[in-house]
Amino acid sequence: MAVNAKKIAVYALVVFVLYVIITDPAKAAGYVQIGFEGISDAAKAIGDFMTWVANGGK
Repeated sequence: MAVNAKKIAVYALVVFVLYVIITDPAKAAGYVQIGFEGISDAAKAIGDFMTWVANGGK
């Protein structure tokens, strides 16, 4: 039963994403840019932390 709920949730998410892309491509592009900026910031923060750990926490 849980697998079916997960499939339905994924299907609904895909339909929603396609709806946003089709109805307002400019806004969808903005959402994608925000997402990639978030991923980039997270990767930079992890890199900074690993650098800090490699330097002995100084």
